[in-house]
Amino acid sequence: MKPTVTVLDYGSGNVRSAVRALERAGAEVTLSVAPHDVLEADGLVVPGVGAFATVMKELRQVDALRMIGRRVAGGRPVLAICVGLQVLFENGVEHGNSEPGMGEWPGTVELLPAEVVPHMGWNTVEAPEDSMLFDGIRDERFYFVHSYGVQKWDFDVTQPKMRPPKVTWSEHGAKFIAAVENGPLCATQFHPEKSGDAGARLLRNWVGSLKISERKQVTE
Repeated sequence: MKPTVTVLDYGSGNVRSAVRALERAGAEVTLSVAPHDVLEADGLVVPGVGAFATVMKELRQVDALRMIGRRVAGGRPVLAICVGLQVLFENGVEHGNSEPGMGEWPGTVELLPAEVVPHMGWNTVEAPEDSMLFDGIRDERFYFVHSYGVQKWDFDVTQPKMRPPKVTWSEHGAKFIAAVENGPLCATQFHPEKSGDAGARLLRNWVGSLKISERKQVTE
Protein backbone atom coordinates (compact mmCIF):
# COMPACT_ATOMS: atom_id res chain seq x y z
CA MET A 1 0.00 0.00 0.00
CA LYS A 2 1.51 3.31 -1.11
CA PRO A 3 1.52 6.50 0.97
CA THR A 4 -0.53 9.32 -0.52
CA VAL A 5 1.19 12.59 -1.44
CA THR A 6 -0.48 15.78 -2.65
CA VAL A 7 1.59 18.22 -4.71
CA LEU A 8 0.15 21.68 -4.03
CA ASP A 9 -1.23 23.01 -7.33
CA TYR A 10 -1.33 26.76 -6.69
CA GLY A 11 0.16 27.98 -9.98
CA SER A 12 3.88 27.44 -9.43
CA GLY A 13 5.00 26.67 -12.96
CA ASN A 14 5.54 23.17 -14.30
CA VAL A 15 5.20 20.69 -11.42
CA ARG A 16 4.72 17.57 -13.53
CA SER A 17 8.36 16.59 -13.06
CA ALA A 18 7.85 16.62 -9.30
CA VAL A 19 4.72 14.49 -9.64
CA ARG A 20 6.53 11.92 -11.77
CA ALA A 21 9.56 11.85 -9.46
CA LEU A 22 7.37 11.26 -6.41
CA GLU A 23 5.51 8.48 -8.20
CA ARG A 24 8.83 6.82 -9.00
CA ALA A 25 9.74 7.24 -5.32
CA GLY A 26 6.79 5.05 -4.38
CA ALA A 27 3.98 7.51 -3.63
CA GLU A 28 0.40 7.69 -4.86
CA VAL A 29 0.40 11.31 -6.07
CA THR A 30 -2.39 13.86 -6.51
CA LEU A 31 -1.89 17.33 -8.00
CA SER A 32 -4.45 19.45 -6.19
CA VAL A 33 -5.26 22.47 -4.04
CA ALA A 34 -8.53 21.07 -2.67
CA PRO A 35 -8.56 21.24 1.16
CA HIS A 36 -9.39 17.55 1.54
CA ASP A 37 -6.45 16.51 -0.65
CA VAL A 38 -4.06 18.94 1.02
CA LEU A 39 -5.03 18.16 4.61
CA GLU A 40 -5.67 14.41 4.40
CA ALA A 41 -2.71 13.21 2.34
CA ASP A 42 0.06 11.34 4.15
CA GLY A 43 2.50 13.91 2.76
CA LEU A 44 2.26 17.36 1.15
CA VAL A 45 4.81 18.78 -1.30
CA VAL A 46 4.96 22.56 -1.74
CA PRO A 47 6.87 23.52 -4.93
CA GLY A 48 8.05 27.03 -5.59
CA VAL A 49 9.29 28.80 -8.71
CA GLY A 50 9.76 32.54 -9.22
CA ALA A 51 9.80 35.50 -6.86
CA PHE A 52 9.29 35.29 -3.10
CA ALA A 53 6.49 37.89 -3.06
CA THR A 54 4.67 36.28 -5.98
CA VAL A 55 4.73 32.84 -4.40
CA MET A 56 3.43 34.24 -1.10
CA LYS A 57 0.60 35.98 -2.97
CA GLU A 58 -0.35 32.83 -4.85
CA LEU A 59 -0.30 30.75 -1.65
CA ARG A 60 -2.59 33.25 0.09
CA GLN A 61 -5.04 33.23 -2.81
CA VAL A 62 -5.71 29.50 -2.40
CA ASP A 63 -5.67 29.53 1.43
CA ALA A 64 -2.52 27.41 1.35
CA LEU A 65 -0.81 29.22 4.24
CA ARG A 66 -3.56 28.15 6.63
CA MET A 67 -3.59 24.58 5.33
CA ILE A 68 0.19 24.23 5.52
CA GLY A 69 0.08 25.64 9.05
CA ARG A 70 -2.59 23.12 10.05
CA ARG A 71 -0.53 20.23 8.75
CA VAL A 72 2.60 21.34 10.57
CA ALA A 73 0.71 21.98 13.82
CA GLY A 74 -0.78 18.49 13.57
CA GLY A 75 2.57 16.83 12.89
CA ARG A 76 1.63 15.95 9.28
CA PRO A 77 4.65 15.82 6.93
CA VAL A 78 5.35 18.66 4.49
CA LEU A 79 8.22 18.90 1.99
CA ALA A 80 8.86 22.31 0.42
CA ILE A 81 11.10 22.85 -2.62
CA CYS A 82 13.12 25.89 -3.83
CA VAL A 83 11.07 29.06 -3.21
CA GLY A 84 8.82 26.77 -1.19
CA LEU A 85 11.71 26.60 1.29
CA GLN A 86 12.31 30.35 1.18
CA VAL A 87 8.75 31.38 2.08
CA LEU A 88 8.95 29.31 5.28
CA PHE A 89 11.36 31.91 6.68
CA GLU A 90 10.48 35.27 8.24
CA ASN A 91 11.24 37.62 5.35
CA GLY A 92 12.33 37.78 1.76
CA VAL A 93 14.19 40.80 0.34
CA GLU A 94 14.17 41.18 -3.44
CA HIS A 95 15.09 44.36 -5.35
CA GLY A 96 15.07 46.35 -2.10
CA ASN A 97 11.56 45.27 -1.15
CA SER A 98 10.87 43.19 1.96
CA GLU A 99 8.03 40.69 2.01
CA PRO A 100 6.95 38.76 5.12
CA GLY A 101 7.10 34.98 4.85
CA MET A 102 5.37 32.28 6.85
CA GLY A 103 7.74 32.66 9.79
CA GLU A 104 8.16 28.96 10.53
CA TRP A 105 11.90 29.58 10.90
CA PRO A 106 13.91 32.74 11.70
CA GLY A 107 15.91 34.25 8.89
CA THR A 108 15.84 36.46 5.82
CA VAL A 109 16.08 35.39 2.19
CA GLU A 110 18.60 37.67 0.46
CA LEU A 111 20.54 37.96 -2.79
CA LEU A 112 23.55 35.66 -2.85
CA PRO A 113 26.82 37.68 -2.81
CA ALA A 114 28.27 35.85 -5.81
CA GLU A 115 29.87 37.13 -9.00
CA VAL A 116 27.38 35.15 -11.06
CA VAL A 117 23.70 34.75 -10.25
CA PRO A 118 21.51 32.86 -10.57
CA HIS A 119 23.28 29.95 -8.96
CA MET A 120 22.43 27.41 -11.63
CA GLY A 121 23.83 23.91 -11.73
CA TRP A 122 25.13 21.11 -9.56
CA ASN A 123 26.61 21.62 -6.11
CA THR A 124 27.62 19.61 -3.07
CA VAL A 125 26.00 20.03 0.34
CA GLU A 126 27.08 19.69 3.98
CA ALA A 127 24.41 17.56 5.65
CA PRO A 128 24.24 16.42 9.29
CA GLU A 129 25.32 12.83 9.84
CA ASP A 130 21.90 11.92 11.26
CA SER A 131 19.94 13.48 8.40
CA MET A 132 16.95 11.47 7.23
CA LEU A 133 16.71 13.21 3.86
CA PHE A 134 20.38 12.71 2.99
CA ASP A 135 20.74 9.17 4.27
CA GLY A 136 23.08 7.45 1.83
CA ILE A 137 23.65 10.58 -0.30
CA ARG A 138 25.58 13.01 1.92
CA ASP A 139 28.46 13.21 -0.60
CA GLU A 140 26.32 13.66 -3.70
CA ARG A 141 25.60 16.75 -5.82
CA PHE A 142 22.19 18.36 -6.25
CA TYR A 143 20.71 20.72 -8.84
CA PHE A 144 20.15 24.36 -7.84
CA VAL A 145 18.45 27.22 -9.70
CA HIS A 146 18.19 30.35 -7.52
CA SER A 147 19.59 33.82 -6.92
CA TYR A 148 18.50 34.22 -3.30
CA GLY A 149 19.06 32.22 -0.15
CA VAL A 150 19.13 32.26 3.65
CA GLN A 151 22.72 32.90 4.70
CA LYS A 152 22.32 32.99 8.49
CA TRP A 153 20.64 30.56 10.89
CA ASP A 154 19.71 31.69 14.38
CA PHE A 155 17.23 29.23 15.83
CA ASP A 156 16.75 29.73 19.57
CA VAL A 157 15.45 26.59 21.26
CA THR A 158 13.63 27.94 24.31
CA GLN A 159 12.12 24.61 25.33
CA PRO A 160 14.73 22.15 26.64
CA LYS A 161 12.95 19.11 25.23
CA MET A 162 12.62 20.60 21.73
CA ARG A 163 15.03 19.16 19.20
CA PRO A 164 16.80 21.77 17.09
CA PRO A 165 16.23 21.50 13.34
CA LYS A 166 18.80 19.74 11.20
CA VAL A 167 20.30 22.23 8.76
CA THR A 168 22.16 21.39 5.56
CA TRP A 169 24.41 23.99 3.90
CA SER A 170 25.83 24.67 0.47
CA GLU A 171 27.91 27.54 -0.92
CA HIS A 172 27.76 29.99 -3.82
CA GLY A 173 29.45 33.30 -3.03
CA ALA A 174 28.62 32.58 0.61
CA LYS A 175 27.25 29.69 2.60
CA PHE A 176 23.49 29.35 2.38
CA ILE A 177 20.87 26.94 3.69
CA ALA A 178 20.36 24.07 1.27
CA ALA A 179 17.86 22.09 3.34
CA VAL A 180 16.11 21.99 6.72
CA GLU A 181 14.56 19.05 8.59
CA ASN A 182 12.33 20.20 11.45
CA GLY A 183 10.00 17.47 12.68
CA PRO A 184 7.18 17.11 10.12
CA LEU A 185 8.46 20.09 8.11
CA CYS A 186 11.27 19.51 5.60
CA ALA A 187 12.51 21.73 2.79
CA THR A 188 15.21 21.86 0.13
CA GLN A 189 16.57 24.88 -1.74
CA PHE A 190 17.61 22.63 -4.63
CA HIS A 191 15.28 20.64 -6.88
CA PRO A 192 15.37 16.95 -5.93
CA GLU A 193 13.16 16.09 -8.92
CA LYS A 194 15.91 17.44 -11.21
CA SER A 195 18.86 16.03 -9.25
CA GLY A 196 19.23 12.65 -10.91
CA ASP A 197 19.84 9.55 -8.81
CA ALA A 198 20.71 11.57 -5.70
CA GLY A 199 17.44 13.50 -5.85
CA ALA A 200 15.51 10.30 -6.47
CA ARG A 201 17.08 8.76 -3.36
CA LEU A 202 16.20 11.83 -1.30
CA LEU A 203 12.57 11.61 -2.39
CA ARG A 204 12.52 7.89 -1.60
CA ASN A 205 13.91 8.69 1.85
CA TRP A 206 11.12 11.21 2.44
CA VAL A 207 8.32 9.09 0.98
CA GLY A 208 9.60 6.12 2.98
CA SER A 209 9.31 8.15 6.18
CA LEU A 210 5.59 8.82 5.65
CA LYS A 211 3.10 6.96 7.79
CA ILE A 212 -0.02 5.77 6.02
CA SER A 213 -3.01 7.29 7.78
CA GLU A 214 -5.18 5.15 10.04
CA ARG A 215 -8.23 6.21 8.02
CA LYS A 216 -6.72 4.77 4.86
CA GLN A 217 -5.68 1.57 6.62
CA VAL A 218 -9.25 1.03 7.85
CA THR A 219 -10.91 1.71 4.49
CA GLU A 220 -8.57 -0.61 2.64
